[in-house]
Amino acid sequence: MNAVPLSPDRSADDGHLLDPARLDRPDTLVCTLPFPFMVAHAQLPSAASDELARDFPRYPSAGFFPHEVGDCGASINRLITELTSSEFADAIGARLGVPELGTYPSLVTICRALNKRHGTIHTDSKSKVVTALLYLNESWPDISEGCFRFLNRIDDIDDVVMSEIRPLYGNLVAFRRADNSFHGHLPHEGERRVIQVAWLTSEDEKLRKTQRGKLSRLFKKLFGGLDRRLGAGRDRNAAHRD
Repeated sequence: MNAVPLSPDRSADDGHLLDPARLDRPDTLVCTLPFPFMVAHAQLPSAASDELARDFPRYPSAGFFPHEVGDCGASINRLITELTSSEFADAIGARLGVPELGTYPSLVTICRALNKRHGTIHTDSKSKVVTALLYLNESWPDISEGCFRFLNRIDDIDDVVMSEIRPLYGNLVAFRRADNSFHGHLPHEGERRVIQVAWLTSEDEKLRKTQRGKLSRLFKKLFGGLDRRLGAGRDRNAAHRD
């Protein structure tokens, strides 16, 4: 990890949005306990923010949906290509103790908005090896709702490992899935733009999760109002195992 950090806009100049060297910024945090995780800031060029906002998919429903090229503009599709590249995946894996992470199948899901049902405490499923989330919100109100938290317990959203991470443009969090990789956020309703990549144990798991995501998208298109009402009364410490 001896690469020299790039200036914030160098990748924009050479046609790239992400560069593994930027993970070596002095403010990047890499931890091994209570499970391997990292937090990296300013991972996207400021000059690209307007283009990425324009090209972000405009889903009519809240939640995460499998990436489809036709939903997104060119810059978002280019960003996802770079985010899932072997080079960038291997750089994340090296920091989390997963050699050659780029050889694992990757599944990309995208969220434009949430309702209060989302963000319950969980570990991620055992089919996930590493998960990364890249945020694209140009601003965020001075609230804790919707801010990502790494947690010590499955039953207490306030037992945090470190300060919560605001979902601001260019912030990236990644973690290695474990039986205690608890994470979540306080209930939030409204826009919250994020691209999630999960590197999975097999292609079969990728197919299964993709099909489930498409069914979920259809359900929310038909019954989005019901989905919103079901989450309205969520307890702040609500949890599920995976």
